[in-house]
Order: sequence, then structure tokens, then C-alpha cells
Amino acid sequence: MKSSIIKTCLLLVTILFFGCSSDGSRVVIVTTQGNIEIQLYENTPEHKANFVKLAKEGYYDGTLFHRVIKEFMIQGGDPESKTPGARFGSGGPGYTVPAEFIPENFHKRGALAAARQPDQVNPEKASSGSQFYIVQGRTYSDYELDQVEIQIGTDFAQRMLEGYLQEEQTAMMAAGQTFIIDSLQARAFRRASEWFRDNPYKLRAEVRETYRTIGGVPHLDGEYTVFGEVIKGMNVVDKIANMETDEADRPRVDVRIRRIKVK
Repeated sequence: MKSSIIKTCLLLVTILFFGCSSDGSRVVIVTTQGNIEIQLYENTPEHKANFVKLAKEGYYDGTLFHRVIKEFMIQGGDPESKTPGARFGSGGPGYTVPAEFIPENFHKRGALAAARQPDQVNPEKASSGSQFYIVQGRTYSDYELDQVEIQIGTDFAQRMLEGYLQEEQTAMMAAGQTFIIDSLQARAFRRASEWFRDNPYKLRAEVRETYRTIGGVPHLDGEYTVFGEVIKGMNVVDKIANMETDEADRPRVDVRIRRIKVK
């Protein structure tokens, strides 16, 4: 009886252990410069599922960290980087992933985020199907963070202005009214100014403190989906980020992803 109970307990422990360690929540990026272990976020399920799927398929095997900027980030995941002499930065699996912006996920040091095409061709900020970056970043002073708040708030207000312009024009056309562009712009600008006044952008206290003490890249918040963070191997990220690069920000010594292991 005692032996049976012990065996049952051991079986339960084994199930719990392997169940927790093989759910795809963690991945290890094995590179030629060392290993980077990452915790994937549960609150960005589409990005997590896509990243795990590609990793299991071996999609990233042999690709490079093709874009590296000190005190900013290291970027990889372009399948074209497997081909010598190819132009890097635009490759992917042929699809995008819808943005998953979560306020709790921000661009602190060690954040894993998805690259994407610029707003001009991608207004919904959909993520690249495969390309990603890991934040090295730097620390920011309170003054610098104040300026970041102003810039992000201004960008929000500009987008609101563009939306209001479209709304005002559509409404006037539907009503059969002739509109004067200066008047239309004035009405839209007034609405955007009121919105900006009533909705000032402010970093949450804990986020501001993180950027002050640990570092990151605050101006990217709300622009790119953050879907994980480094839990081991930031020294490897720093090593890669500090490497000498050419005029295209590519490391002069190739940094290759040997594989990404899903735990």
C-alpha cells in the first residue's frame, strides 16, 4: 500500500513537472555567442503561438541577428539572412500577426518584441510573421522621460486629428454640405486639442521607475507588440549589441541562431 502511494505521488510530480516545463512558455535561443532564455507572455497568445510554431518547425535555424544597434536592440528572424549576399530585413513567412498591445508589456531592458512594417504601409501596426528584436536599451532621466511622454502624446493627438478630419469630411458630404478645407481643419484640430487636453499621456509610476533604473526603449511603447522577456542570458544580448557593425547595422562577425528550443 505504501509503495503504491509513493509511486502515485512520483507519477503526479512527474506529470506536473513536465506539464509545466513543456507548455511552450519558455524558449532558448541558441546562438553562436551563447544562449538566451526567454519567457513568453500568456497575454499575447497569437504572438506566442506563432513564435513557438516557427521555432518547432526549425524556421529560425541558421538565421542571423542581422540588425544590431548598441543601447537599442538586436533584431533577427529574417529567413533571407540564411542566404549569403541577400538583402536582409524584409523577409518573412508571408503573413503578419495582428498587434497585441498590452499596457503591462512594455519595452524594458530584455523585452522581446515583434518587428513590423512602418505605419505608411501598415497603419494597424500588424507584426512581422517572424522577425523579432530583443531590447538592450539604456536608462533614462526624468527629463528625458518627460519628453518621451510629450512625444507619444503628440503622436496620439496627431492620429486623433487625422481621424477627426475624416469624420468631419464624411459627415458634411453625407449631409450634402459644401465644406471649406480651412474650416474643416479648424474643427478637427479643436476636437483633437480637446482630446489631448483631457487625455494627457503619462507613464505609469512603475514603468517610469523601470526606465529610470533598469532601462529600455520607452518611445516604442504602443508601437510594437511586446510578447516576452529575457530571464537568463542578458549578458549574451549585451555582447551581441556591443559588437562592431557596418553601415547597415549588421555585425561584422555573423551572429547566427543555431536553433530555438521550446521548453
